[in-house]
Order: sequence, then C-alpha cells, then structure tokens
Amino acid sequence: MTRNFDLSRPVLAAVAALLAVMIVLPVGWLLVVSLTGKDGGITLANFVALFTDPTFVDPLITTLIIACSVSAICCLVAAPLGWLVARTDMPFARTIRTLVMASLVTPPFVGAIAWEMLAAPNSGLLNQLWRLLSGMPPDEALFDIYSLGGLIFVISCYTFPYVFILVANALDRMPGELEDASSMLGAKTWQTARLITVPLALPTLLAGALVAFLQALNLFGSPAILAIPAGFHTLTTRIWSLFQFPPKPELAAAASVPLLVLTVLLLRAQAMALGRRGYAVLGGKYGAPRPIRLGWLRGPAVALALFVLAMPLFLPYAALFNSAFSRVASRIVGPETITLHNVKFTFLELSSTMPALKNTFLLATASATLGALLALLIAYIVARKAVRGYRVLGFLATAPLAIPGIVLGVGLFLAYTRPPLALYGTLWILLIAFVTIELPAAYQQLGSAFHAVHPELEEAGRMLGATRLRTLADITAPLLRSAVIATWCFIFVATIRELSAAVILFTSETKVLSVLIFDLKESGDVGAIAVLSLTMVAITTVVIAAANRLHARPQSRAA
Repeated sequence: MTRNFDLSRPVLAAVAALLAVMIVLPVGWLLVVSLTGKDGGITLANFVALFTDPTFVDPLITTLIIACSVSAICCLVAAPLGWLVARTDMPFARTIRTLVMASLVTPPFVGAIAWEMLAAPNSGLLNQLWRLLSGMPPDEALFDIYSLGGLIFVISCYTFPYVFILVANALDRMPGELEDASSMLGAKTWQTARLITVPLALPTLLAGALVAFLQALNLFGSPAILAIPAGFHTLTTRIWSLFQFPPKPELAAAASVPLLVLTVLLLRAQAMALGRRGYAVLGGKYGAPRPIRLGWLRGPAVALALFVLAMPLFLPYAALFNSAFSRVASRIVGPETITLHNVKFTFLELSSTMPALKNTFLLATASATLGALLALLIAYIVARKAVRGYRVLGFLATAPLAIPGIVLGVGLFLAYTRPPLALYGTLWILLIAFVTIELPAAYQQLGSAFHAVHPELEEAGRMLGATRLRTLADITAPLLRSAVIATWCFIFVATIRELSAAVILFTSETKVLSVLIFDLKESGDVGAIAVLSLTMVAITTVVIAAANRLHARPQSRAA
C-alpha cells in the first residue's frame, strides 16, 4: 500500500527558515556594518564616534529625558483615571473607557501634526484664541509646541492609553473581598487603597511605566515633526538624518545598536516586573469589587476625565477638521470660510495622493494576509510542537518586539540594497518590514487562540489519514475564524499607520500614505495634510469596526 507524500513537514520547516531569515538577516547586517570601517576591516571607530560626538550624545540624553518624563506623566494620569473608571461610581465610566480606547486609533505622528495646528507659536489656533481673549501681543505665545516640553506633552497624550488599559484591567480583576475585609476591620477608604489596592496594582503599573518608556524611546514620527523644527534631535530622528545626503549607513547602524540593546533590556525588565512581583490570590471564585461612592465628587471626576480626553481626542480632531475644511488652515472655520477646496486638491490635483493610497492598500492587504497566515502556521507549530526547535521558532516570532521600527528599517536597508536580494526601491522590502514588525502581536493573538482548540480534534483528522496541513486548513483554522479575522484587521490597520520603518525604506515610486503626510510637512500644505490624516483615521476606524462586527457575529449566533 503506497502512502501519499506529506508536504506538511517541508512546508513547516520552510516557514521556520523564512522566519529565521526575516529576523536574523537584518539584525546580522546591522551588527556587521556597525563594526565595519571605511577600509572594510573590523573596527570600533563607529561606536567611538557615537559616544564622543555631541551630535550623537545630545540626542541620546534628550531621548532618555523624554522617555523618563513620558513614563512618569503617563503613570500620574493613567493610574487615577483607571481607578475612577474601574473602581468608583463615576457617571459615564464605560463611555470614558471607550473614548480612551478610541484615542489609540490616532497615529502619534498625526496627533503631533494636530497639536502643531493648535499650539504653534504664531499660527496655533489656541494661541490665536488666547490673543483674542486676553489682548496678548502678536509676537508672544501662550503655548509653544516646538519645545522639549511640547514634545513630551504630545507623546504623553498618545502613550497614556496603553498604561490606562493595563491599570484598568488589573483593577477590574482585583477581588473585591480583600477590600471588603479591610473595610470590615475598620480601615478607611484611603487606608484600604494604600494597603490593599496599590500593592496589588503596583506590578501592573510598573509594567505600564516600562511600556510608556519603550513607546517614547522608539517613537519617530512625533519627534520628527516637533523636535527637528525646534532645533534638536532624538535618537530616532538622528538615525534618520544619517540617511540624508550624503548617507552614512555605518554610523546609522552603530547608532541603532544601543537603541536595540536598551529595548531588549527594558522588555526583559517588563517581563520580570509582571512575572516576579505579581500577587496571587488563593481560592476559587471571587466577587466583583464594590464601587466606591464619590458623592459630590462625581461631577468633578467626569469633568477631569473629559479634560484629559480633550488632549488626545477632542482638540486634535477639531483642529484637523478645521484645517481640512477651512480656506485658511490657521483660521477658525465658519459659514463664510468653509470650503471643499482642500479635499478636491488632495484627491484630484495632488499627483502623489492616488499612488500613495494604492501602495498603502496593496501593502496593507498583502501584509495582513501574509502576516496572518505566517502567524497561524507559527502558532500551530509552537502549540502542537510540530517540528524540532519549535521553542526557538516561538522566540524568533516574538523577537521583533525588541527591534524598534527605525532600527529594523536600517537593518533591512543594509540587507537588501546588495545582491543577491537587491529589493530596495520595490514594494517587497516594505512588505518584509511591515510583516516583521507586526508578526509578534499577530503570533501572540493566535497563540492564545490555539489554547481554546483541543488537539484531539486534529488527532482525529490525522487518524483518518489527513496531513497536518489538511487538518489545520479543514479543522483548526475554521474554529479560529474570528481570531484570524481579528489578526488580519490588526495587521492591516498597523500597516497603514507605520512610519518609522517606511521613512527609511521608501522611494518616490513606493511612497505610502504615512510617508506622504510626513513629506507634505516640508511643503507646508496644511489643508492636504489634514485631509490625508482624517482619511487615514477614517480607514482605520472602519476596519476596526468591521473587525469587531465580524468578531461578535459568532458569539451572537451561539447565544
């Protein structure tokens, strides 16, 4: 009896090899070029220049100041707001939580552009309004977004939601019996919070602080928009500047290595914070925490939450809509000044708009499809231990978490600008970058989903003669339908928003929407920038809404 050849093992082995190439090749070239001198020999001269030249040292110090400040601000804002939403009877708590989540839809560089429209010293809408109300001279400004403080503020606006989500979710899971017991023993509300709530939430808050630090450390878009006009660099913008004419790839590689090492160390510290400093609750089911009554403070609590949300949400979108539909972007739109000229110019007259949209949709669709498929196969290999070395494969799938986008862009540029794979100047190099950047989150989502599917279902298929790939396609994948759809949409949205790697790898023929918005900053066409920014946010919102609808449909049927 002959047996059909099983392609499962070669295919799964090929996936493992592909993943190794995607991760190891750019990082390997990054290290090689950083240690290569002008004569082609091994040298540490690039690192010596990095740590002795003030044009490198100053951006590094500035970046650390920004990251520490953003981390502290995010904790100071997100922790009280998370406590109000999760543990008190504050009105509209669910709506406020939803609005905080909605602020994550805004790409940070779009938020920076919006705050530029609001708080630029001369043309900022808030400064104009203040001059009108107070009579302040035209050469003075209440706000100056082109400053270190302004940059820290903007980054904090779009980073604190990450900390908020961690803190609020931790407080939601906290057993109410512990606080009830404290109250029964005579402790007051603030004593219970100090002795029970804060110690239980502290590991999560520390992890949130590290998340905020990492976000601020690796961010490119906001510093490029606000720091460079202000006359200073961060580490990411300094790396980007080394690719301007004349390019200095060896120094860019050397500058990328400390950022890579620091990111790895911080991710390790975050894992230790969550893994070793956690508090375990012994017992079975526990009740939901009893809401703390705010009394007359309910109104001020809502006002405080809405004030916080105005920073990343209400004011920036008001500025974007004003600039998109106003004849003069720096003037408040009214019945006499409202116009569709900016919309017509952007989509009908600006020659780079349609190619950028086409490239963006093509790359987003391809990245989402390839990324979801690759993540599904890797999650299957790791969950079912399908090939030898599956643990290494799982490590490689999460490794890009430790590679900042700007660093990966440098590594890919170095790896694919030479034979045998000279991909620079094509969409392929952007596709590799986007899939690599989004793979860790996609793999983690599908890896968690695999735990809900018992392997006995696949074993039954194997016993009936099906191969591993056949059981994955016919049995497992349909059961993971909602998770796969959610992963696809996640990668699609993230690809549209990605700027840090794309700004290193694009050419005039491969420009995407995020890079087009960034490039229009140089021409100062504020109306077109606002229209394209709103278009990006609208696409993102529609895809997220569709994903939620598709994800909820199987649950509603089961109900």
